[in-house]
Amino acid sequence: MLERHFKTNQPNRKWVTDVTEFKVNDQKLYLSPILDLFNGEVVSYNLSRHPNFKQITDMLEGAFQKLPNKVDNLILHSDQGWQYQMKSYQNLLKAKGITQSMSRKATCLDNAVVENFFGLLKTELFYLEKFDSIDQLEKA
Repeated sequence: MLERHFKTNQPNRKWVTDVTEFKVNDQKLYLSPILDLFNGEVVSYNLSRHPNFKQITDMLEGAFQKLPNKVDNLILHSDQGWQYQMKSYQNLLKAKGITQSMSRKATCLDNAVVENFFGLLKTELFYLEKFDSIDQLEKA
């Protein structure tokens, strides 16, 4: 639905999300943010040591707190990850009045904004420092 139209002139009209993985030694940390395409703001995010659905629901609940009870004309775009295909996820969006948009299969450019965000974050933070533990990375 987003059709790579990555700009909007109002906040809370187009959001994008995804999950990325960081690895420190033999441990992993997963980051799941929602970005507003109006200004690139991180609307909500969640850090988790395991890729699980609770991470996604917690992130959504944080974002929902910044919205009225019911919204109109808000699209939340993601890739086709397992969590975004779950009926529970789709029902959470529907209950809030949010329209779900998903990338086409094997087309990462459809979610380029959030992929770029991950690239910048990793380049400017993760790759520049030596983290000895996941706790250190979480704090950073």
